[in-house]
Amino acid sequence: MNRKDHIKGLLLKFSRNRCSEDEIKQIVSYFRNNPNEQALPEAQEALQHIILEDNGQRKSENEVYAEIKNKIQYKKSLNINDKNKNQKLWLTSIAAIFITILSSSLFLYLTKPKQVEQVSVAKDSIILEREDGTVKALSEQGEFQLKKRDGQVIGGQKGNLLIYRKCQQASTKTEYNILRVPNGKRFKIQLSDGSIVFMNAGSSLKYPVNFPKKDNRQVFLTGEAFFKIAKDENRPFKVIAQNLEIGVLGTEFNVSAYPEDMATNVVLVEGAVQLKTGQHPKAKAILKPGQLASSNRSTNNLEINEVDTSIYTAWMEGEMVFRNISFENILKKMERHFGVTIINKNTTIAKEKFNASFGEESLFNILEYFRKTYGLDYTQQSDRQIIINPKTNKMNQDLEKEN
Repeated sequence: MNRKDHIKGLLLKFSRNRCSEDEIKQIVSYFRNNPNEQALPEAQEALQHIILEDNGQRKSENEVYAEIKNKIQYKKSLNINDKNKNQKLWLTSIAAIFITILSSSLFLYLTKPKQVEQVSVAKDSIILEREDGTVKALSEQGEFQLKKRDGQVIGGQKGNLLIYRKCQQASTKTEYNILRVPNGKRFKIQLSDGSIVFMNAGSSLKYPVNFPKKDNRQVFLTGEAFFKIAKDENRPFKVIAQNLEIGVLGTEFNVSAYPEDMATNVVLVEGAVQLKTGQHPKAKAILKPGQLASSNRSTNNLEINEVDTSIYTAWMEGEMVFRNISFENILKKMERHFGVTIINKNTTIAKEKFNASFGEESLFNILEYFRKTYGLDYTQQSDRQIIINPKTNKMNQDLEKEN
């Protein structure tokens, strides 16, 4: 592909708002170096944003190029009696206008978050967002091949596992994907380095399609996930989770960093991890197996305690284990686990703390446990909404006995 055809392809991407920062820079450079030549039809194409037929079908690059070229030739014929310097000035002005638009687009690209292409997906779908803005809804038992735009297979889905292949070719730019798991579902992903991430409900992970060969392996977590990190002494693995940075070489640990929680928690099962908070990046703490590190987001204080790690990893088997947890936090976990909305109108019980363990129980069975044991009164408004009704005398008596 020659330079001109390459720019034609980039301009079509630009008109669809799909150009990366580097690609916009390439177009700007091209137009600065070719203000009066063959660049004009492509510039006019992007300026007029002609990418759709009347019936909504996309045109090919060559069709768009030919149509705009004809329009430009027609406009030139109308000015055939003008002096050459006026025509040259007109051409230069068009190129200058387009360079301004491109430069503005580059600025917006650098200063605003990337907009994801809007597609129609179910609210409870597992979502894969690609670097180019495309979005794919994944089913928990689906299968497909993950390909680049040039057709190269970089991975695929097998059931509830999304797998990325290790790429042997070095890349000049790190390309990121985002996997979003909704409430009520869990999913797994194998990264290109062989590390496996078990993602809990209501979580998202931003990660490189292929990790840099000489730099840190770094991912960004919102929500909860269990990490099994492939060992690589030359490339430490880092997890950025809210206010906490977790650095590892090869180990197994659980991170809980939901936005609505007051703290970010890390539980180490195997190996060792190094922790740094956002406010005190030079202050480091080393976590040992069987320990829980809890970082308060408002103060950035880091507290480390010995714990039973199975309590914090039970969710991977579909279980729910509560130890000294307030009722309002239990409801949050139930909302995520079952993908429902629970409205608590019983403010008296909100701060009360409970201990309970549930296997793969239904939402109904758990609510019935609280009803029979503590006199909890609830109403099921729909399949997706539960109302916890105001306190009853029986509940107050049961809580007083327990305390």
